[in-house]
Amino acid sequence: MRILYVGNSFTSRNNLPGTVAALASARGIEVTHQLISAGGASLRQHLNAGKALAEIASGEYDVVVLQEQSTLPVKSPARMRDSVRDFHAAIEAAGARTALYLTWARRNQPEAQVALTTAYAAGAAETGATLIPVGLVWERFLATYDEPALHDADNSHPAPAGSYLAACVFLIALLEENPVGIELPVKGVDSETAELIRRATWRICTDLVEGR
Repeated sequence: MRILYVGNSFTSRNNLPGTVAALASARGIEVTHQLISAGGASLRQHLNAGKALAEIASGEYDVVVLQEQSTLPVKSPARMRDSVRDFHAAIEAAGARTALYLTWARRNQPEAQVALTTAYAAGAAETGATLIPVGLVWERFLATYDEPALHDADNSHPAPAGSYLAACVFLIALLEENPVGIELPVKGVDSETAELIRRATWRICTDLVEGR
């Protein structure tokens, strides 16, 4: 699978694309990836910059993953919908499929998850995009486990464990593979914690699919 990621530090931090590729490789799936990222960038800024659209038009990708700026879906869901719609048209024209990377609320604003989830789900429903529900899994994980910390010290960006949880959700939602049992060294996450995250993400994703 050839994946293009378009986003900002929520995607680039802790090498999320590389971790997704490593997990996929453990399941016998070769994933190549390209990342177009800018600090704090929104999807509209990526559209205006043109680099992402040019890369999509190359036709080199099977999937394009879109990650909106972390608070914009709360502040301006209509702007996000417009950006997703515009990106999706370009992605579809290039013969690829769209995936939306649903992110998480800041540690001190957990109530924002509802608005984030609603905005991303609406974008997925309108375009037929694959929804990668990292924020939903993150929220349920925090409701169950006190450790490890998923947020970094700034209460916004992902800690290594948060990025690893995200990668496991990508493996499940995008590649339809179970991460449980994959022995993969993860920088900043010990092996016992990594296995806890793999098992929890699989269980939570299964519950979400089954409406629990």
